[in-house]
Amino acid sequence: MPPVHLAPDVAAFYAAQSTFTDPGELAPLYVGLPPEPAQLARLARDLMIHRLEGETFGYAIPQERLHNDAETRYLDDILRIVVERNDAPLSHRREPGDRFVGVCRDFSLLHCSLLRHMGVPARLRSGFATYFGSNGFHCDHVVTEYWDPARGWLLADAQLTDPLIVDTWNIDFDPMDVPRDRFLVAGKAWLAIREGGADPRSFGLHPPEEGPLNGEWFVAGNVRLDLADINKVETLLWDIWGTETEAGQELVDPVRGLYDEVAPVVGDEVRFVAARELFAGHEGLRTPRTVLSLAPYNGPREVTLR
Repeated sequence: MPPVHLAPDVAAFYAAQSTFTDPGELAPLYVGLPPEPAQLARLARDLMIHRLEGETFGYAIPQERLHNDAETRYLDDILRIVVERNDAPLSHRREPGDRFVGVCRDFSLLHCSLLRHMGVPARLRSGFATYFGSNGFHCDHVVTEYWDPARGWLLADAQLTDPLIVDTWNIDFDPMDVPRDRFLVAGKAWLAIREGGADPRSFGLHPPEEGPLNGEWFVAGNVRLDLADINKVETLLWDIWGTETEAGQELVDPVRGLYDEVAPVVGDEVRFVAARELFAGHEGLRTPRTVLSLAPYNGPREVTLR
């Protein structure tokens, strides 16, 4: 198979760090790390534990870490927490008690940072995974998308690279090449609802019987987040701005129309120029300097970004 092509300007954009993925003065920690994307994914996995994985790893996560670690927006601050708990090289697998306690976005942010440092074009993608359970629910999730010169853009889920997690969720695919019917990028999920008749209640943080964090409004919010990710503004998942709709509220038609326009631009195939123009040109989509953070544990507050 001949190599696939990535435009030089697109490659350069995604191989450069963002404000969120830049290790800053801690970049020397990356010296000597393995260059392969799969090795870097496992490295990220071994420095972090998801805040819902305490029981899986036999670790009682302290409340302070449970509440506060995942509020860390920037990769340099994440690295500071990691080395404060254990100052061994990043290639050293941490015990659960020494790990950063995050969410899916944090595994992917670190993986993305490591890939960019190695010169590999990479970006976060927000969307919905079907592999965290067997009930057909599409669970809110974030993965890394990275460029493979032979195969093009691939989805990678660093969170899945530990055999314990593979066994827990019965993962039957390569975490470095997540099938695109097992992880739907947010734009694809939106079109599945709007054009394909998919039940919007089957997309969200949890099924309808467990609460209101699902439905069309939730998918729209993920499209907004994914557009920001594609523009290298990798915010927290609960940072809201612009067109965000209150939990459980029905979207108004002008907002639906806007996401009907955005979704095809940020599908499996990203229309780079259009995505850049939409983000820059629409106040309801572009991330402002100050966002409202609806922190799950710590409550709402306004945050001014770097």
